[in-house]
Amino acid sequence: MALKYWLVICILGIGWGMSFMFNAILLRELGPLSVSMGRVGFGALGCWVYVLGARLHVNLTFGRAAGLLGFGVLSYAAPFAFYALGQQHIGAGVAGIVNATTPAFAVVVSHFWPGGERATLLKSLGVVCGFAGIVVLSLPVLNSGAKSEFWAILLTLCAPVCYAFSVNIARAFRDMTPVVLVALALTGATLAIAPLALWREGVPHITRIETWASLAMIGFVLTSAAFIAFYWLLPKVGPTNISTVTLIAPVSALVLGTWVLNETLRPEHLLGMGAILVGLLLIDGRIVRRRQRDAVGKDQPKG
Repeated sequence: MALKYWLVICILGIGWGMSFMFNAILLRELGPLSVSMGRVGFGALGCWVYVLGARLHVNLTFGRAAGLLGFGVLSYAAPFAFYALGQQHIGAGVAGIVNATTPAFAVVVSHFWPGGERATLLKSLGVVCGFAGIVVLSLPVLNSGAKSEFWAILLTLCAPVCYAFSVNIARAFRDMTPVVLVALALTGATLAIAPLALWREGVPHITRIETWASLAMIGFVLTSAAFIAFYWLLPKVGPTNISTVTLIAPVSALVLGTWVLNETLRPEHLLGMGAILVGLLLIDGRIVRRRQRDAVGKDQPKG
C-alpha cells in the first residue's frame, strides 16, 4: 500500500480507539442511551451533509427502509449503547480491548451464516486466542469479587456480537452507495434509539463544554467523517488491508484511557490485549501466508 493509505488506516484506528475515551467523558453528564442517541444523531447529520453536497442518488422503498432501520439498530444504536452501558463500570481501555474481538465473533457468525465464509483452522485458532484474551481480562475482576465489572464486560461483549451479525446482513445492501447506506442506517438508528433514550433518561441537559465537544468529535468526526473515509479507502486497499484498523484501535483506547483519563493499567490488560491481537493476526492470516510463500520461493530451483 502507498504510505498515504497507511496513514489513513492509522488515523482511523487511533480515532476509533479515541471513541471510548469520549464515551467516558460523555457519561459524566449523559446517560448511556443518550450517548448512543447523540452519536448516531450527529453521525447521521454529518453523513447527510455529505450525501446532499455530493448529490448522491438515494433510492428508498418502504421494505428497504424497514430493513435499514433494523440494520442501523444492529450496526450503530445497539453497539454504541452497549459500550456506554459497560463503560459505567469498566475503563475506556478495557472497552477498547473488548471491541477488538469483533473479527473473532465475525468468524463464528459467518461460519454458520447461510452462504457465509467457512472458518479455517487458522481462523479458528484466532477465535480461541480472542476468547482467551477476554478470559484474561475477566479473571482479575472475578477474583476481586467485582461482579458489576464482570457483568459490564459481558454487556460490552454484546457490541462485537452485534457487529458480527451486521457484517453479514450488510451483504443485502451491496447495491447501495456505501455513504448513502451509512446515512440511512444512522438515521434509522436515531429513530429507534431516541424514543427509548428520552423515555428512560429524559431530555439531555448539557452544561459542560467538554460534553458538547465530545459529542461533536464522536458524532461528526469519528462516525460521519470516519465512515466516509473508511468506504473511500476500502476499494483502494481491500478488506484485508483495511482490517488492520482493528489492531490499532485497542492500543489507542488503552493508551488514551491511561494517559488522559488516568485509568489504572494492569498487567492483565496487556496480556489480554496481546492474546486478542495474536488472534487477529491469525484470523487475518497474512503473516502465515507470507512465510509459506517465502518457504516455497526458497525451495524453487534457481535458474
